[in-house]
Amino acid sequence: MILALIALCCASASVGSGASSVPPHEDVARMARFVVNKCDWASMATISSHEPVKGQPFSNSFSISDGPAGNGTGTPYLYLTHLEISVQDLQVNPQASLSVSLAQTSYCKNHGFDPQSPLCAHIILSGSVLQVDDGEVSVAKDSLFSRHPEMMDWPTDHSWFFAKMNISQVWVLDYFGGVKTVTPEQYYKATPYRKYHGNDTHNVDEPHGSTDKILSRISAEHH
Repeated sequence: MILALIALCCASASVGSGASSVPPHEDVARMARFVVNKCDWASMATISSHEPVKGQPFSNSFSISDGPAGNGTGTPYLYLTHLEISVQDLQVNPQASLSVSLAQTSYCKNHGFDPQSPLCAHIILSGSVLQVDDGEVSVAKDSLFSRHPEMMDWPTDHSWFFAKMNISQVWVLDYFGGVKTVTPEQYYKATPYRKYHGNDTHNVDEPHGSTDKILSRISAEHH
């Protein structure tokens, strides 16, 4: 715990291009939007439709994008084919969850945060994965191809299509004290890259505050 707090206070790092600060952990919806926009891939859990694990959770990795870095919509888009095993699960049951984490970026490693640490913010989106309608294809295409240009050269005979996560609940673990939940309304209303002022600033290139302040806050929260 002490080592994590020292790292939180003293380390310097960069999350990536297009942003200079991680939202304060108190701004739960904003943190969720920030992490989703920073991540290029997610672990998607479906209910397997395949033997011998039929009916059991099945996790797989997928490239995602909610839009350009620094200017995301909050909606994770995916580029899928029915040949993929998890997509076949979705045809039976479209309910799924997507998990993303700042462990994908340099932030957690540079601060000395283990990927499982709550200080290495991770977000779980619950909902359904649905094929986008014709009016949303261009948005999904621009979002994905701008961050995953290799997709443009994937085999055309795989019948690729664009899909999105229709979010019903957001789960956020970004600090000590347990998981927090965010409604879709709160999530989409948040502005992940709002500029902070005064004591609210959590610039990733500067200390996050004194060790004494962090220790005092943790002590107060757990006693």
